[in-house]
Amino acid sequence: MAFDIQKIIRVVWDAQGYGNVAVYRDGTTRQVQADFAPAEGEDVPVAILKPMTLVSEFPMLDHALGNRELIAKIEALLG
Repeated sequence: MAFDIQKIIRVVWDAQGYGNVAVYRDGTTRQVQADFAPAEGEDVPVAILKPMTLVSEFPMLDHALGNRELIAKIEALLG
């Protein structure tokens, strides 16, 4: 499954200060609390991304979307 990294960066950007972002195999995302753990029988996310760690250094969304290091980091986290 190829993930839409640009979409994920946008979701992560919007989630700053509101929680983390769970990314699932089908590419869907969901905002979750820091202590999130999937309920029994619930899909397990591929990764849980921490917005403040990933994108807080960028002054604007466009800077984050065009940053090759950020894109590579998210791709690595998603496997």
